[in-house]
Amino acid sequence: MAQIDEKVLWGAAEKLRDKCDPADYKNVVLGLVFLKYVSDKFVLKYNELVKFHDGREDDEDYYIQDHVFIVPHEALWSEVAKHSKQEDLGQIIDNAFVLLERNNNQLRGILPKTYSKSDLDKTALGELVDFFTNNLNMEDADGDFFGQVYEYYIGAFAKYIPTKGGEFFTPKSVVELMVDILEPYKGRVYDPCCGSGGMFVQCSKFVKEHQGLVDDISIFGQESNPGTWKMAKMNLAIRGLEGNLGERNGDSFTDDLHKTLRADFILANPPYNLKDYWRPSLEGDPRWIFGRPNEKDGNYAWLSLMYAKLAPRGKAAILMPNGATTSNSDADYKIRKAMIESGKVEAILALPNKLFSNVSISVQCWVLNRAKTDTDVLFINADSMGKLISRKIRVLEDADIQKIVKAYRDFGSGVLEDVPGFCKRATLDEIISKDYSLNPGRYVGADESNKLSPEEIQEELRKTSAELFELMKEGKELEEKVKEILEEEMK
Repeated sequence: MAQIDEKVLWGAAEKLRDKCDPADYKNVVLGLVFLKYVSDKFVLKYNELVKFHDGREDDEDYYIQDHVFIVPHEALWSEVAKHSKQEDLGQIIDNAFVLLERNNNQLRGILPKTYSKSDLDKTALGELVDFFTNNLNMEDADGDFFGQVYEYYIGAFAKYIPTKGGEFFTPKSVVELMVDILEPYKGRVYDPCCGSGGMFVQCSKFVKEHQGLVDDISIFGQESNPGTWKMAKMNLAIRGLEGNLGERNGDSFTDDLHKTLRADFILANPPYNLKDYWRPSLEGDPRWIFGRPNEKDGNYAWLSLMYAKLAPRGKAAILMPNGATTSNSDADYKIRKAMIESGKVEAILALPNKLFSNVSISVQCWVLNRAKTDTDVLFINADSMGKLISRKIRVLEDADIQKIVKAYRDFGSGVLEDVPGFCKRATLDEIISKDYSLNPGRYVGADESNKLSPEEIQEELRKTSAELFELMKEGKELEEKVKEILEEEMK
């Protein structure tokens, strides 16, 4: 399989420097990468079929069965690239996407067709097309490769894109942790703020890695941003994943496109601390099972919405800002208290900082379990885990994820051993004694396994004092020798 050459990918982005808004980089580049990918795969399959000399290269079924998109002649990359030095290049690219949508139902209405209208300098666009022609061969790539390219660009550009309300790319290692916690082998998977679809992609990878069938999971999602919604649909289509993301983009609070859905698994990283989500139509909404949420902060509205969407045995893993576990606004406090007393909060995982490339906020993962009846809660403090891969970016390594998941499994099996500084099973009485705070740091305590006893401290002081005395003695002797040498020199 093709390997990602990050230098090539970033080199493409560099072609756009100062030529358009950095927030538009990914849309311009990803559209072209998509076109190059589907074209290269179609040409490869066409050349394979031609060798049979029986006309099967003209039978669409041979392409569809291998998840190869139908690419009309005018939409082939080689045809588009012929116009790289022409003023009408943007229109040529737009027309290629129109033809792709016309010939592939799963792409209808989701491909970018803004290259002719874009403010992007057409010379720069032509240089970008030539750059991909010479440097990006996608014949050996599979759908996951395009997805990795997509994830690379989203992550690489994230630092240039100002965030609002916590709208940012969820790091791969965090998604892996959430998926490994929930184990979505079979059933309905839902994300009401699905972004580019990263949660769904990781779910499908999990199923494949555990020898399951991807067809055993059904994908449901919703996204309010129209551009991001299209990207999510493209991300699923390129991987051959069927997903119901609604007929259009829409706000999950006020325009629920999956009203009757009850999901077996919910994975989400919703926009944090939303200040303007509330509308009069949300008054008395049946999704507010635990009480009416705060109008001026959407965190508990998201938690309530997602819990309401769970099937009777459903589970949710939801990322929230640290402050949500201790928020003392009247509405937040009442909802948290009700969730805890009904036993629906299964675990709170505190994650390390610097996981997100474009924001410094630290997050916690809430695990909600609709089938849970006891009121014990698992607290895990993983804020010291992860590996810094740069001054600003940290990732959770496989060993970190496995350690967290093992603690979660042990908790569910009733065999968890509390580890000071890392994990603890807390009872309802303990949580009440802390006024319903769900901050893991208040429960797991400090790791004092390396703490010295008073006797050991005295012994260490004795050793250190003896070493210091010897150093002072040696220093005195050295001082005398230097003094003697200087006196001899002065004679």
